[in-house]
Amino acid sequence: MSSPQSLTLRLNPQQLDLLQRCIANGDAADLQSLAQRAIREMKNNSVTSAKPAAPAKPDLSGLSDQRQLLATRILEPGTGKALELMKGQVLRIEQVEGGQCADFNCFNLHDYKEFMHVGRTRTLHGFNPGPGDFLWSAPPRERAMMFILADTVRANDVMFPRCSANLYESVYGFHKHTNCHDIQSEAQREYGLTPDDVHDSFNLFMNTVIAGERGRIERQTSKAGDHVDMLALMDLLAVPNVCGADIMRTSNFSLKPLKAEIYAASERDLASVPALADWSTQRKPADFRQPTIKADRPLKRDTDYVPQFTNAPLVSQDYVVELSAQEIDTLESFGLHPYYGTDRAAALRDVMYSWWEKRYMD
Repeated sequence: MSSPQSLTLRLNPQQLDLLQRCIANGDAADLQSLAQRAIREMKNNSVTSAKPAAPAKPDLSGLSDQRQLLATRILEPGTGKALELMKGQVLRIEQVEGGQCADFNCFNLHDYKEFMHVGRTRTLHGFNPGPGDFLWSAPPRERAMMFILADTVRANDVMFPRCSANLYESVYGFHKHTNCHDIQSEAQREYGLTPDDVHDSFNLFMNTVIAGERGRIERQTSKAGDHVDMLALMDLLAVPNVCGADIMRTSNFSLKPLKAEIYAASERDLASVPALADWSTQRKPADFRQPTIKADRPLKRDTDYVPQFTNAPLVSQDYVVELSAQEIDTLESFGLHPYYGTDRAAALRDVMYSWWEKRYMD
């Protein structure tokens, strides 16, 4: 058995703040007892969740589900369309023949620099977002842009990037080929956007799986009439397109049309959206130190620039924690040597924040 030992935790103010909030919540009396609790509960796999329960689903039984159809458009193979979609309207992307992938992008109609971000969406909702999930804008905005109301296939993807002209030239030898980036670029050009403004798509009706260390595209399973309904939570420029991949499984080696319909949302649609918190860190241009959009392409250094990084400089302080011989043995049993070597204090810090993740995030 090991001997009792004093470990010196090095914590910066941000790290300390998180642990102090645990103490304020009643998780422990002080840093010492919090460390001991973390060791004990991580060993016994007995961490209890303090994550707030999901809000109860609203009662929608008395609300109308009738929608008013406002517009319909057929998207032919090789094309897409930029559509103005107002807050409270529903966009339906529907299979005409079945078996066709659609790429989808959207922008804040009043500020194109706020756009859908598949990375943020993937982090919050996984690789295959579906009904009940949101489409989120990129940092630093990070606002819910759309809410997925319905999906009759449940085969959407946020792993794969849009296909591009270079993909078809470098892999398949085509100098010209239909591709999602160019289709998106052309559709968005109607609103003054450039090819550089295209961003990774939400891939509708794209059947993907994880295979080893990579994603893999499988054959389509959608049929005529299958659809995805998305509710706009702000005024948007919504841009669906028929995926241009006709030599891949993406759309079963053929291209087919898709139908886009815009509806006025029903009472039931609007009431089904879960309440979302407003966070001070969902920043708007008025919050930016540099709110002006560059009008030229070359990057030039600002000679008057003075760094203002958040919370910098980060200065760590030492906090002593006394552990018994048994607690030291338990700490050793977690097998953190490959990461921290003989630095038991660093291993303890790992255990404490891993405990926090289990208690407040899992």
